[in-house]
Amino acid sequence: MSSSIDSLAAYTSTMSEINRQNTQATQLKDKLSNTSTETATDSELMDVCKDFEAYLVEQVFKSMKTSMVPESEDDNNEYMQYFGDTIYKEYAENLSETGELGIAQMLYESMKRQQ
Repeated sequence: MSSSIDSLAAYTSTMSEINRQNTQATQLKDKLSNTSTETATDSELMDVCKDFEAYLVEQVFKSMKTSMVPESEDDNNEYMQYFGDTIYKEYAENLSETGELGIAQMLYESMKRQQ
Protein backbone atom coordinates (compact mmCIF):
# COMPACT_ATOMS: atom_id res chain seq x y z
CA MET A 1 0.00 0.00 0.00
CA SER A 2 2.84 2.39 0.90
CA SER A 3 4.61 1.86 -2.41
CA SER A 4 1.45 2.70 -4.35
CA ILE A 5 1.07 5.90 -2.33
CA ASP A 6 4.72 6.75 -3.00
CA SER A 7 4.20 6.03 -6.70
CA LEU A 8 1.13 8.23 -6.77
CA ALA A 9 3.00 11.04 -5.01
CA ALA A 10 5.90 10.75 -7.47
CA TYR A 11 3.48 10.76 -10.42
CA THR A 12 1.64 13.80 -9.05
CA SER A 13 4.92 15.62 -8.46
CA THR A 14 6.14 14.82 -11.98
CA MET A 15 2.88 15.95 -13.58
CA SER A 16 2.96 19.15 -11.54
CA GLU A 17 6.50 19.89 -12.76
CA ILE A 18 5.55 19.18 -16.38
CA ASN A 19 2.56 21.51 -16.11
CA ARG A 20 4.75 24.22 -14.56
CA GLN A 21 7.30 23.89 -17.37
CA ASN A 22 4.57 23.98 -20.02
CA THR A 23 3.12 27.10 -18.45
CA GLN A 24 6.54 28.73 -18.31
CA ALA A 25 7.23 27.83 -21.95
CA THR A 26 3.82 29.13 -23.03
CA GLN A 27 4.36 32.41 -21.19
CA LEU A 28 7.75 32.84 -22.85
CA LYS A 29 6.29 32.01 -26.26
CA ASP A 30 3.51 34.57 -25.74
CA LYS A 31 6.01 37.19 -24.64
CA LEU A 32 8.18 36.54 -27.69
CA SER A 33 5.27 36.65 -30.11
CA ASN A 34 3.86 39.82 -28.52
CA THR A 35 7.21 41.60 -28.78
CA SER A 36 7.37 42.72 -32.36
CA THR A 37 10.87 43.76 -33.41
CA GLU A 38 9.36 46.73 -35.21
CA THR A 39 7.53 48.20 -32.21
CA ALA A 40 9.58 46.99 -29.26
CA THR A 41 12.16 49.18 -27.63
CA ASP A 42 15.71 47.91 -27.49
CA SER A 43 15.43 47.23 -23.76
CA GLU A 44 12.17 45.27 -24.17
CA LEU A 45 13.72 43.17 -26.91
CA MET A 46 16.82 42.51 -24.82
CA ASP A 47 14.65 41.56 -21.82
CA VAL A 48 12.83 38.96 -23.91
CA CYS A 49 16.14 37.62 -25.20
CA LYS A 50 17.46 37.34 -21.62
CA ASP A 51 14.28 35.54 -20.55
CA PHE A 52 14.77 33.06 -23.36
CA GLU A 53 18.41 32.53 -22.43
CA ALA A 54 17.48 32.00 -18.77
CA TYR A 55 14.80 29.47 -19.71
CA LEU A 56 17.20 27.61 -22.00
CA VAL A 57 19.95 27.49 -19.36
CA GLU A 58 17.47 26.35 -16.69
CA GLN A 59 16.40 23.44 -18.90
CA VAL A 60 20.05 22.52 -19.52
CA PHE A 61 20.74 22.54 -15.76
CA LYS A 62 17.74 20.30 -15.09
CA SER A 63 18.72 17.94 -17.88
CA MET A 64 22.27 17.73 -16.58
CA LYS A 65 20.99 17.02 -13.08
CA THR A 66 18.87 14.10 -14.19
CA SER A 67 21.35 12.56 -16.59
CA MET A 68 24.93 13.35 -15.64
CA VAL A 69 25.41 14.45 -12.05
CA PRO A 70 25.62 11.67 -9.46
CA GLU A 71 23.41 12.19 -6.44
CA SER A 72 24.93 13.29 -3.17
CA GLU A 73 23.59 13.45 0.37
CA ASP A 74 22.53 17.06 -0.20
CA ASP A 75 20.25 16.00 -3.05
CA ASN A 76 18.31 13.70 -0.79
CA ASN A 77 17.35 16.25 1.84
CA GLU A 78 13.80 17.52 1.67
CA TYR A 79 14.77 21.16 1.15
CA MET A 80 16.75 20.42 -2.01
CA GLN A 81 13.93 18.26 -3.32
CA TYR A 82 11.48 21.08 -2.70
CA PHE A 83 13.58 24.10 -3.68
CA GLY A 84 15.96 22.52 -6.21
CA ASP A 85 14.06 23.77 -9.25
CA THR A 86 13.94 27.27 -7.80
CA ILE A 87 17.70 27.22 -7.31
CA TYR A 88 18.26 26.19 -10.93
CA LYS A 89 15.93 28.96 -12.09
CA GLU A 90 17.81 31.56 -10.02
CA TYR A 91 21.19 30.31 -11.28
CA ALA A 92 19.94 30.56 -14.86
CA GLU A 93 18.52 34.06 -14.38
CA ASN A 94 21.73 35.29 -12.73
CA LEU A 95 23.84 33.79 -15.51
CA SER A 96 21.64 35.43 -18.11
CA GLU A 97 21.86 38.82 -16.40
CA THR A 98 25.67 38.75 -16.38
CA GLY A 99 25.75 38.12 -20.13
CA GLU A 100 28.63 35.68 -19.78
CA LEU A 101 27.15 33.12 -22.16
CA GLY A 102 26.14 35.68 -24.75
CA ILE A 103 23.12 33.76 -26.05
CA ALA A 104 20.78 36.67 -25.34
CA GLN A 105 23.11 39.13 -27.05
CA MET A 106 23.42 36.95 -30.16
CA LEU A 107 19.66 36.48 -30.31
CA TYR A 108 19.12 40.22 -29.83
CA GLU A 109 21.54 41.11 -32.64
CA SER A 110 19.93 38.55 -34.93
CA MET A 111 16.47 39.95 -34.27
CA LYS A 112 17.66 43.52 -34.83
CA ARG A 113 19.19 42.56 -38.22
CA GLN A 114 15.84 41.15 -39.34
CA GLN A 115 14.10 44.51 -38.91
